[in-house]
Formats: sequence, C-alpha cells, structure tokens
Amino acid sequence: MRLKSIHLTVFLFLTFVFAKAQQITIKSANIIASANVPSPVKETTVKMLTEEIQKRTGIVLKPISSQPKTGEYAIALVLSNEKDLFGKAIPVSADKNSAEFKPEGFRVVSELTDKGGILWIIGADARGVLFGAGWVLRKATLNPKAIQLETKINIASSPEYPIRGHQLGYRHTANSYDAWTVAQFDQYIRELAIFGSNAVEGIPFHEDENPSPHFKMSAADMRVKISEICQAYDMDYWVWTPVTFDLKDNQKRTAELNLHEDLYKKCPRLDHIFVPGGDPGDNHPREVMPFLKELHERLVKYHPNSKIWLSLQGFSVEQVDYFYQYLKENKPTWLQGVVSGPGSPPMAETRYRLPKNYQHREYPDLTHNVRCEFPVREWDQAYALTLGREASNPRPYEFAAIHQTYAPFTDGFVSYSDGCHDDINKVTWSMRAWNTQTDVREILVDYGNFFFGRNLADNVADGIAALENNWKGPLARNGGVEATFTFWKGMESSATPQLTENWRWQMLLLRAYYDTYTRRRLIYEQDLEKQANQVLANASQLGAEKAMASAAEIMERADKMPVGYDLRKKIEQLCQMLYASIGLQTSVPKHKAKGYERGCLLDFIDYPLNNRWWLQDEFKKLIPMVATSKEAVLERLKLISTWENPGAGSFYDDVSSVSKGPRVKTIIDDATDIAWWDNGFSRTRLSSQTFQKCPELVYDNLQADARYIIRVAGSGEALLRVDGKRLDPILYNRETETFKEWIVPFNLTQDGRITVTFDEPEESHLNWRKHSKISDIWLLKQ
Repeated sequence: MRLKSIHLTVFLFLTFVFAKAQQITIKSANIIASANVPSPVKETTVKMLTEEIQKRTGIVLKPISSQPKTGEYAIALVLSNEKDLFGKAIPVSADKNSAEFKPEGFRVVSELTDKGGILWIIGADARGVLFGAGWVLRKATLNPKAIQLETKINIASSPEYPIRGHQLGYRHTANSYDAWTVAQFDQYIRELAIFGSNAVEGIPFHEDENPSPHFKMSAADMRVKISEICQAYDMDYWVWTPVTFDLKDNQKRTAELNLHEDLYKKCPRLDHIFVPGGDPGDNHPREVMPFLKELHERLVKYHPNSKIWLSLQGFSVEQVDYFYQYLKENKPTWLQGVVSGPGSPPMAETRYRLPKNYQHREYPDLTHNVRCEFPVREWDQAYALTLGREASNPRPYEFAAIHQTYAPFTDGFVSYSDGCHDDINKVTWSMRAWNTQTDVREILVDYGNFFFGRNLADNVADGIAALENNWKGPLARNGGVEATFTFWKGMESSATPQLTENWRWQMLLLRAYYDTYTRRRLIYEQDLEKQANQVLANASQLGAEKAMASAAEIMERADKMPVGYDLRKKIEQLCQMLYASIGLQTSVPKHKAKGYERGCLLDFIDYPLNNRWWLQDEFKKLIPMVATSKEAVLERLKLISTWENPGAGSFYDDVSSVSKGPRVKTIIDDATDIAWWDNGFSRTRLSSQTFQKCPELVYDNLQADARYIIRVAGSGEALLRVDGKRLDPILYNRETETFKEWIVPFNLTQDGRITVTFDEPEESHLNWRKHSKISDIWLLKQ
C-alpha cells in the first residue's frame, strides 16, 4: 500500500471534551437503529450492544423506532451521510474529511443530560457503526444496574490500516479452537470486532483427515458456520490453503481444485484465498501462478469480488525473481497482493518490488514464544523448558514495538494464531493497526474494563505489564516475579464468582502462579546442584561411589521434598478450569492435546531445572567403571563438579543462557537456540539444550603472561577465531557433549583482552535441526 513516511492514512482523533469530566448514570435505556444502516450488521450491532450491556449491568436496551421521550435515554445507530433521525439532527462534522466519512470510521457524540438524551454512534458505513459500538463498550463503565457515560463525548476515529485480522483455525493443532462451539466462535469474533478487527482467517482442508477429538462438529461444517458469523459482523473471511503436493500431478491438481470449489459453493461469505508459496509446499511459482488463476476462476463463480493472495515463503532468489517477472509480464488482476510471513523476503524489499496496485499483508506470529518469528528475547531457559512454545503470553509492549517496525511496509495484517492464549497480543496488534499512536496502557485499561470491569481496569493493565516483565532477564534474579504474584493474589482475593469463571482471568492468574512456582523451583533446584557438585569435588577423599550416592541423594530432594506444593495444586486447578471454560489443552494425557509442544505446560510443570536427570545417567555409566577405571571416574567427576566453575582465572559461558552467559554478545533472533528434543523431555545436560551456531564472546582482564585454552562443547563444526585469527584445534570431537580445544597464542592475550568468534560452516544442504551447535565455552587458564 504505502510507506508511512510517504503517506499516512488521514486519521482524526478528537479526544474527549469533558465538562469537568461529568458522568451520567443511566438506569434504563433504549436503542434506535436507522433503517439506512445495512443489514445484517444493523441487527448484529443492536444484538451486540444489548447482550454485552445486559451481561454486565442487567439492563436490557429496549428497541424503539422514534425519538426517546423526555427523560429517556437512547443509543442511536446511524450513518454519517444521513441528516436526521426521526426529525432529530445527526451531529456529524461539517468537514467531509472527518473520520466518520472515511471507510470504517465513526463518530461518537453524547447529547446526554440528567433529563435524558441520545448517545450517537455515527458510522461511515456498516463497519463504522459496528466499530463505534465497540468503542462505547470499551470505554463505558458498566456496573450492576447502571451504565455510566461521560456527558460530553465527541470523538471521531478511522483506521490507519485497512486489513486487521486473526487466524482462527478449527484444527487439532490449535490448543483451544478445536474445542469450541459455534456460539464460542461467535462470541470471540465479536470481541475481536469490539477491539477493531475486521477479518478472520480459517484453515480448511489442512487436517481434515485427522479430526480433533474435541470437535463439536466436523471441520467442513464449522468453516461454513464461521463464514456465516463473518457475514453477520461484516468481517472479511480469509482461508489459508497450502499446496503440499506436486502441482504437475494433474490428478491431484484437479482434485484440489474441486475441493476448493466445494468450499466456495458452501460459504455464504468468502473474501480472500491465501496460498503460502512454501511453509508448507515446495512448488515453483511457474506452477503456482497458473494454479492460482484457476482457483480464482472457480472462486468468482460464487464470490465475484473475492481475490487471491500468495506468500513468497521458502522461495529461492530465482523463484522470487520469477514471481516479479510474472507480475510484470502478465499483470494478473485476480491477484490482490502478497503476504509476508516467516521465511519470506524482507518486508521492506517486498513493498519496494511489489507494484503499487497490489497490496501487501503481514502474517505475524503472535502465538509462539520460542522457535518462531518473534521469540521472547533472552528468555530464561527455565521458562522455555516449562511454559514452552504456546503458553499464555501477554507481550503487549513488545508487540506494539514490533508492529511499529513492520506495519509501515504493509496494508495491514492477519496474524498467525494457534489458540486463545495470545488474546492480549491480538488485541494489541488490532488496536495499534487502528491507531499506531494509541498508548499501550490505554489498550490494556480498555481490555481490563471490558472483560473484568471498571474497578479492576487499571490494576489489570498494570498486572498484565508486570507479567510481561516477568519474562525479562535471568529468572532467579527477577524479584519482580514475586511482586507480580502478590499483586495478582491481591486481586484474586476479592474476585467475584463471575470473574473466577472468566477464562481470561483464569489464564492471567495461571501465568502469575506458574511464573512464581517456576522461579522458586529454579532457585531451590539450582542450589541442590551446587551442593551436589561440592560433594563430587571431594570424590577423591570420599571415594567415587560414596560421592555419587551422596550427590544423588541431594539431587533427589527436588522430587522427594519439592517446593511450592500449594502453588502447584492451584496451577492444576486453573488448567482444569481453563479446559472446562475454553477448551485450553495444557496436557497431552489429561486433555488430549495434539502434541507436547502445543501449550502443554502442565506436562512440564516438574521438568528438572537442574541437571539431575543428566547426572543420574552419568552415574549409571560411571558406577560400573569404578572397579576397573577408578582414576578415569574421578577425572570425570571432577569435570562434572567444575563444569560451570572451572576455577580462579578461568571462565565459563552457557552461550544462550541469559543467566549463565555473561560474556556472550550475540542473540539468536530465530529462537532455534532452545532445543526441542524427545518431545521436550530430553535428559541431556541443560546447557546442551541451548546453543548458537556463531556466538561472539569478549573476555577482559586476562593475565598477560598466562597460557589459555579455549574449550567448546556442542555438536558438528566450530570454526573458531580469536581476535580475527583462525586457530587450529588440538582436540576436535563432533558429537554432542564432547569437546573441541584450541591453544590461544601468547601474543593475542598481551593486552588482557580477546574476542572469540566463529565462522559459519556451510550447511545449506542440511535441515536446520541438524546444523552445528555450540552450547558451552570455557577459557581455561593453565
């Protein structure tokens, strides 16, 4: 669409005009909808306002078809091109450039007094009316038997970005959507609209052969129902449809076209078909583009204005060039635009190369924490091992900044989401796409007000921000986690039964409890390992077998005498409540989640936060060796006991540990530095589960006349340089948890400082999971 530096959608935002911030309290009210507001949005908006106000206040809006009588209050839904409603002048701006005249824009005006009056919701179009009603619901104070509104409201607003949507895939991969009823989808889509979303993306076909055990109806039937919901709310309905077969196979190609046409025929509303070029799929665009043209020919038979989108995910440079040459030569009118997601060319480049008549949509991953597009930067390994990839992840401030970075190159977004655990991220992204200047805390206050009530709104906003801060920096040193827990416990102590049943409340409480439990367990279990290492360090005096038995007994206390029993019990209760309320699957055995990586934090609640599993396996190997290889056993125990503490003048770094890598200057941006081995239940040493390919480390205050050796643990290659000079190894093992070593020349340490870097090995022929890994680095003074 446009770079923000070149052009910004005209946006008008008139803040509240308060007369001493006077509020009016309404005990009963009517609702009027102009006949000119298009159906079905007119009826949907009336229903939305009526139901959401009734839920919170008990007040039922009464529909009327005339001006309210003296002393009565009414909410009026009208269009900005109307002059009056039942003879009452509509208070639109005289400026036709005002927001209520722009697509999806609205104006809300209060003409309320203590003697009655009208709250006007004036839309540029049907969506404008819907979004204006959403603004009222976000801002109004809705208490039992009372609606409180400011007496002097005059606000106009229109969105900066025209595409604002979220993917809601009814498939088993999702950690919650697959358990939803039609009514739950309707409610969630309504809530997305209240916070400014105008699109929903479904995922047909992808997992139809493996239905979820949680399905309330078939996937085929549910996607038609979601289409009907989108039609009711005038929200664009997108579908994500990868092509995972060889398009040169004519039989499969015809079958796929027929499958698509059957969907097109059944959906009452279908606006956009998004086909990822790759991820999954590996067809060349010379096959993809003609196939998309055929899709469009079938699509427009049932949905004449619908369009096709393509992502360039996984395309080679040659394939990307081919695509742009195709656009230049063929100028396809059936193509609406390009989607940028993980594995796509840079968004700035895409916008630059894409002809201006094509739109550009972002496909941001708001749902994952590691092994994803936007990983939590420098996440403590304790969280990565337990909360994992799809835990409740409110990151409003971080995602607001990410949106600000990439949005100017786009026309908007439809996010990637695999569950409702990312709800706050969806709201943040939607509201910042509506207005990039909206303060994040204001968004969170609105969120708290609408979902939890005015009395909790500010505290909830601060509590959410505190949960985001729980994930910053080394966990053991983050005392704010305890303060956050105390804050949420304080709110929990006064929670009403209705609030206790609210799934959003349950999810935020779960995070507060889980973060605290994990921190307390981390501190306790790491201390046990220090005690065990002290015993192993004295193995030559105690005897190897006695030292290993004593160390094992110390480490076993983590299981036999665990900390935080009450916290753990509460976490189990909250997980079960979330499964009952929203179908959130936090366990494979208990909730039949598709896989352990899909938000199954309950299954990892006791995963070791020290190396006791690894030590158990080491001891099993060493005990039989004591009788025949005593010295080798003692040497191995010495290495184990000093692994992280190699002695005075020496240094150790766990390269991707935020708490144990002080000299590491690099961060892996794609988050593949946290392993996922054995479905998350790996018994390997914790440090070997964090890694980088090419870390950079800086060492200061070295002894000028000392000899140093660099030792590296990991797997595969390690092409080491010191101060830019490539060194030859004296030891070079490629297996996991084996070592490579280099002697550092004297002339490089004379100034007391060295920089250690690694060249990237050529491994383009390998899957990324098999790439070389560097996990531990020592600088050992001899």
